[in-house]
Amino acid sequence: MIISRPNLDALRVGFSTAFAVGMAATLAASQYGRIATTVPSSTGENRYGWLKEVPGMREWIGDRVIQGIAEADYSIRNKDFELTIGVDRNDIEDDNLGIYAPMFTAMGQSVAAQPDMLAFALLKAGFATTCYDGQFFFDTDHPVLDAAGVAQSASNTGGGAGTGWYLMSTKSFLKPLIFQERKKPMFVSKDKDTDDNVFMQKKFVYGTDARLNVGFGFWQMAQGSKETLNAANYAAARSAIMGRTGDFGRPLGLMPDLLVVPPSLESAARKLLNSEYASGGETNEWKGTAELLVVPWLA
Repeated sequence: MIISRPNLDALRVGFSTAFAVGMAATLAASQYGRIATTVPSSTGENRYGWLKEVPGMREWIGDRVIQGIAEADYSIRNKDFELTIGVDRNDIEDDNLGIYAPMFTAMGQSVAAQPDMLAFALLKAGFATTCYDGQFFFDTDHPVLDAAGVAQSASNTGGGAGTGWYLMSTKSFLKPLIFQERKKPMFVSKDKDTDDNVFMQKKFVYGTDARLNVGFGFWQMAQGSKETLNAANYAAARSAIMGRTGDFGRPLGLMPDLLVVPPSLESAARKLLNSEYASGGETNEWKGTAELLVVPWLA
């Protein structure tokens, strides 16, 4: 192939198309959106102090009571991510380009999978990573005020030391996790003869970059457990979520609707949510009570 501007332009379009194909195919199967709310970002970081308390309605007796939002010191700082591929000038001249199209498709797949990787890695780390109230996301002593205004400890973990599984309420305005997006992935190229990478290294360079990050939303909407995934522990997790209250004993009205498991717990989860009968032959009362999400990123 002759190294010319039209040929290089055509090559860039081909690589960009392969990249887009890889992205589209992976995005169609992405899972992070089931557990994370996408929040656009316009700065280096977003602050989520308002997570500490979202007030509820009250009966209007006397003057209005102006609700002040208790501030939490919680923010999500955007991170930069990049992926770059170099194409040797000799491969272009020798028309040895067959290997590169799959590489650019794989690049697109990798970029599209980044939100899944980040979100589910954070979920898995929730037993030892703090959220907005300074406690681990899955913890036994989240501070919540009782009806008398006295701080009490609330739990959103079933304990245990085995493989983690997660029951969630995902129908509220904010899901248990936050996916923060500052800059969407873009495909860029440095393919001019005068570019240093071409002149000094005979490499035509193509890459992508993005700015984003993930963080925790409301711990109240998720129950994490490392106990055995069985009917008794599942029932306890459902009861815990539905029984949650906000400050001053206000019911939150949460309903669990999503069970998230790694591949190793898929069989147990399917028996729990899909089987007509329980292990003892009785009717399985938990059939259809939640959607099942099997996540390979939790393996």
